[in-house]
Amino acid sequence: MALLQPATNRIGRPPGKPADDRVPDEFVSGTPTDLKNALSELIGAEQVLHRAIDLVRYASDASPYRLIPQVVVTPRTIEDVVALLKYCRENGHHATFRAAGTSLCGQSQSDDILIDVRKHWYGMTFEEGSQALRARPGVVLGHASAYLHRHGRRLGPDPASINACTIGGVVANNSGGMRCTIDRDAYHTVQSMTLVLASGTVIDSAQPDAEATFMRAEPDLAQGLLKLRAELIADRTLTERIRHKYTIRNTNGYRLDALLDADTPLDIFRRLMVGSEGTLAFIAEVVIGTLPTPGATCVTWIPVPSIDEAVALVPGLVSLGAEAVELMIAPALSAAAQAFPGTPEYWRTLDPKSAALLVEFTGADNAALDRTEVAVHELVANANLLQPLDFTRDAKAIEIDWRVREGLTGIVGKLRPEGTAVVNEDVCFPKARIAEGAHDLQALLTKHGFLPGVAGHAAFGNLHFTLTPKLDDPADRARYSAFMEDLVALVIDKYDGSLKAEHGTGRNMAPFVRREWGDKATEIMWRIKKLADPDGVLAPDCVLSRDDGINMRRFKSTPPIEDVSDATHCIECGFCEPVCPSRNVTMTPRQRIVVRREMARQPAGSLMLAQLFKEYEYDGIQTCAADGTCAEPCPVSINTGLLIKSFRQRENTEGREKVALAIAKRWRRVETLARLGMDVTDVISRTVGVGVLTGLTAAARAVLSKDLVPSVPGPMPQPAPRELPQTSRQGAAAVYFPACINRIFGRAHGKARQPSLPEALVALSARAGKPLWIPPNVRGLCCSTPWSSKGYRQGHDWMAAAIADAMWDWSSEATLPIVIDAVSCTHGLLDDVRTHIDPVRKERFNKVQIVDAIAWVHQLLPSLHITRKLNSAVVHPTCSTIHLGLEDKLIEIVSAVADEVIVPIGTTCCGTAGDRGLLHPELVVSATREEKAHLDAHPAAVYLSANRTCEMGLQQATGKPYESFIFALEEMTRPTDRTLSHTQGKMPRRESSSEQGGQV
Repeated sequence: MALLQPATNRIGRPPGKPADDRVPDEFVSGTPTDLKNALSELIGAEQVLHRAIDLVRYASDASPYRLIPQVVVTPRTIEDVVALLKYCRENGHHATFRAAGTSLCGQSQSDDILIDVRKHWYGMTFEEGSQALRARPGVVLGHASAYLHRHGRRLGPDPASINACTIGGVVANNSGGMRCTIDRDAYHTVQSMTLVLASGTVIDSAQPDAEATFMRAEPDLAQGLLKLRAELIADRTLTERIRHKYTIRNTNGYRLDALLDADTPLDIFRRLMVGSEGTLAFIAEVVIGTLPTPGATCVTWIPVPSIDEAVALVPGLVSLGAEAVELMIAPALSAAAQAFPGTPEYWRTLDPKSAALLVEFTGADNAALDRTEVAVHELVANANLLQPLDFTRDAKAIEIDWRVREGLTGIVGKLRPEGTAVVNEDVCFPKARIAEGAHDLQALLTKHGFLPGVAGHAAFGNLHFTLTPKLDDPADRARYSAFMEDLVALVIDKYDGSLKAEHGTGRNMAPFVRREWGDKATEIMWRIKKLADPDGVLAPDCVLSRDDGINMRRFKSTPPIEDVSDATHCIECGFCEPVCPSRNVTMTPRQRIVVRREMARQPAGSLMLAQLFKEYEYDGIQTCAADGTCAEPCPVSINTGLLIKSFRQRENTEGREKVALAIAKRWRRVETLARLGMDVTDVISRTVGVGVLTGLTAAARAVLSKDLVPSVPGPMPQPAPRELPQTSRQGAAAVYFPACINRIFGRAHGKARQPSLPEALVALSARAGKPLWIPPNVRGLCCSTPWSSKGYRQGHDWMAAAIADAMWDWSSEATLPIVIDAVSCTHGLLDDVRTHIDPVRKERFNKVQIVDAIAWVHQLLPSLHITRKLNSAVVHPTCSTIHLGLEDKLIEIVSAVADEVIVPIGTTCCGTAGDRGLLHPELVVSATREEKAHLDAHPAAVYLSANRTCEMGLQQATGKPYESFIFALEEMTRPTDRTLSHTQGKMPRRESSSEQGGQV
């Protein structure tokens, strides 16, 4: 163990009793040795996740179930998948595919081999000729939407999980969404697929000879499908039944209409794949048609006294072209009013029987929306509106409205009783009977003691609701079972509706497929499964099961853990995962909480608990950026970074605390030594190369701690100039506090050493008539984030008090604003310092106006003259930029100096997180993987951000010379004709391969 390595067991086990569903000690060694060795030899050891912590973190998805896999594999190629399926066939194993793990019905879980097809299956291109998207299954749907938007196109499916779910999951579940009419869903818009069948056959259905190849490679399957088609066509009653079942949304069971909609075997099979949930074959690539992006959008709420009155308006709204018509009842709106700032005040006092519609319209332009709004006013002229219509076209306001609609699960998840699960269900009624169905559904929920909250896609008859049973309690489990039985009877017997509208079948509805479809249709489904997967290799008990009780077993308990940032209320939805910097190297926020819950299930002293503690240190704690980005998409607003910071604090011994405090008190000396070290580093790297430095630091990290000694993963920047710019207090418009990172780190090699960032900002401000003053005693002071992020309480408290006192003095007791030139430091000062100082200091500190350089420079823009512009600029808004709401201002600043501003698809926190990226450079590589792919396809003149350490990390991970936006603006506003030293004026923008349909 390294000399200064923290001991993870110091974080302790969460309080509470051990749970019956805990992972047994037999999993302490992880995957059985024979299985691990066989798969490692087959596809490579680095692609086989076999430790106890790997099996635990992949055991949960967004459903109420939990299955512990024997092993998790991350294949890279189609050949890997073929080899894995062959191994399963020959050795009696079965496999389940998992992408985002946002499935709500248990589709992405396995107690055998779990195949992760998110990690290495990213990539998409736009095909201009067919206006279609070609995508691999691991592409996040939100990334695809952003990519298509640049081509003026969009996808039909738009589920609420758009920023987390993947293309593969959307097609495999035939996911819908708020605006997804039946003719826009995946079944109707997928044009072709590349498939890997259970037999190992690989077929690209778009190839001219694909049908012939399919017939030769899979004769039994091909002939079997044709036989089933003939039988079905001969049964007119069943044919009509199937056609009727798909007049509304339905994802329960296999798409039997595929046998009617196509007349060749591969065409039938390709259609059957949509909604098959990975039980028939693996979708390695899909080509899906797109729709035009609307030119303008508006939304409004229509509140009325009852559900019936709301639903009565739906046909008229649809006839006027409504893109989405969402029904919400009063209790949900009242809860939303408490949870979301900016919601209408009248929601708080709504009668419980009232309801509202959230309606969205699109048009070619604003003039078209004007006409639509007039028509809507006429439509509701005689309605009993509780409030006048209030249309908005503001993008931010529209986003808030949709967050309210999509945030209902989060509200329930946050308010649910301790230890209860969150079960999300969706059913579909005939559209004409949705009001009646909503009443009956509310009554059923009330009967069984569940929250009678109902919301849904009113235009489609699709209703959603959330249950919160305590599934480790036999009585509550019985209550849940009784509800499900009654629900099936209600939806099928009374309404002939769909038990699953858009969430897929999974484990929880597999026992009820026969109940909905009848014996003959269900047996056809079983024959399809047998034809495609005769050895039962793919996802058993998902979609179809012979076990009528499969839905009532393998529930996961939800033991309470720390309530730091509401972590104990995590609903394990996975929305946090695509923004987590460590998602491609270790764990995600959901997985950090999942493993912590497993620790809570374990008895004190168990072998499994000790093993999880051991493996959690690096995976869970050291590689967490603790940047808080995960709180943004989380329905419960959980900042897992705060939880991890609390663990780091617990790990710190009194001796480590004293060292950290001593460093804080001597920060001026540390800063001087660091700057001298940068000089030495600069000399060494230029004389003997950066490799020597890398080797030296690697040795030190092995002896001391990888979490304390930084690495040198690549060329370090030049040292900052030793002297700060000369400024005057007299006439200053603001105080300028250069962050310590900008007092130590200078510009990248290849750039002119001067102007430094402080020099550039001082010059820019003076040019705009707003001179800055740098106090003479700024050295040795810091925003205190370095101590906060590592959990050093004493050092954090000391530095927080010191900087608060200094800012009070510098600002002449809050009469001058203070400008900060590193956005993460600004964030730390605004969000963290005030919570670690005494009441007197806090009262004073709250009066000081702290202004980030982004906001400051944005104020300067009207007073600056742009003398020339760049062709293009890439911008990386850091996580702190987003937290502080400065993203739009940053983009506006860069737009002033560049004709084209590019925020790469997949941009999230860069993973640098102060010095975290230097301690663990693999974290930055993980965080920027998708971003780098986009940058490689879209070269630009400059690469800009707003935080020096982030810029360093981005450069090391992507190879692009990132630096502050301030440099570009300062150079573009110089009153001279000198060209940019690093671009020789405008850099011609090369046409990227992606713009011709190339890879992103």
